[in-house]
Amino acid sequence: MELESILKFVENKTILVTGATGFLAKIFVEKILRVQPNVKKLYLLLRASDTKSATQRLHNEVIAKDLFRPLKEKWGSNLNSFISEKLKVVAGDISREDLGLKDLSLRQEMLNQIDAIVNLAATTNFDERYDIALRLNTMGAKHVLNFAKQCPRLKVLVQVSTAYVSGEKEGLILESPYHMGETLNGTSGLDIDSEVRVMEEKLKQLQAQDLTEAAITMAMKDFGLLRAKAYGWPNTYVFTKLICFQIPADLVVNAIIVAMAAHGHLYLGGGSHHKHNSSIIYQVGSSVRNPVRYSNLQDYGFRYFTKKPWIGKDGKPVKVGHVTVLSSMASFRRYMTLRYLLFLKGLELVNTAFCQYFQGMYIDLNRKINFVMRLVDLYRPYLFFKGVFDDMNTERLRMAARESGIGKENEMFYFDPKGIDWEDYFMNIHIPGIVKYVFK
Repeated sequence: MELESILKFVENKTILVTGATGFLAKIFVEKILRVQPNVKKLYLLLRASDTKSATQRLHNEVIAKDLFRPLKEKWGSNLNSFISEKLKVVAGDISREDLGLKDLSLRQEMLNQIDAIVNLAATTNFDERYDIALRLNTMGAKHVLNFAKQCPRLKVLVQVSTAYVSGEKEGLILESPYHMGETLNGTSGLDIDSEVRVMEEKLKQLQAQDLTEAAITMAMKDFGLLRAKAYGWPNTYVFTKLICFQIPADLVVNAIIVAMAAHGHLYLGGGSHHKHNSSIIYQVGSSVRNPVRYSNLQDYGFRYFTKKPWIGKDGKPVKVGHVTVLSSMASFRRYMTLRYLLFLKGLELVNTAFCQYFQGMYIDLNRKINFVMRLVDLYRPYLFFKGVFDDMNTERLRMAARESGIGKENEMFYFDPKGIDWEDYFMNIHIPGIVKYVFK
């Protein structure tokens, strides 16, 4: 694969970005505007009822963030005019045909101008309702693909997903695509349209029972888990991301931009090489070349909060200790049984003996334990994951970028996980970021 200038490819191009208020999308948009201000236009698709609401979301959830401070410093009082020229906010919804675009003239304008599409829209809730996850993660990707097929100028479509669509495989997991209808456990009959019909029928049944919205939500969550496990996937999120390791987000965005440019160049070059490489999976991760382990995370957290204690609501430093790390689900169940479940059973007996006197306490504790067990069941595949993600395709992409001979761009779009100093990253970037933006 030969790779020409990435900046040159992006120059004067029109790019559609879906899920524009999402985590990766914000970083992608800021990076493009900062390193290539001569990009022609970025269409930013946001879920909103109208353009006014979409614009408000853009300014509140994207432009106002600290991430855009370098752009604000660079452009100063001219920032608003620069943003107005380069960004076009679009109210839409990928769960609908034609991305939910109501303005037909705007739709035609986009179709005629778009050179590249980066689909970053999705629900990443591991415990999502099945109807929501299926419409966004599965049908959404299908609608984006159908929209892309109508764009005569389109050079490349980048679909961003999760490597965990591979389920609970062990060993080396290759960068290989799944084919339509393929399942992890060999069960036949998986089909998008059929799955949508099954989901809609289940939802109608629940709504006909005059249940509360909360009850319907829980039932649809459970139904999603049931459907996922029927075909070999551990949860609704990775299942719906299919039928369509820790790494810093800026490296992921750099990889997205380089892949977009590389395949865009292949399109412009044409020929059989382009056809042969028209669809390639890139797993952007560190598990092969520079893995970080749970024991490292435990150590980093302990050292950071020992050195810089978190101040509690009472104004006093919160003392931290070493976290108990359990090595298997069996050890976790033993721990829960000894620490909580035996007490819960005893409380149930006492509550019965004392004529439901402790009913409130029993219900509250039972609810909390069930909540924890549900979370553990959802995240179990990742806590005890025994696979490593192959990145040979991604390494070839890195080599193409290095061999392009454009030193400035190699540094600007660097995405080699071997260069990550995990201790420095967690101690000086990741954990301080959590403290600043999450622990409010």
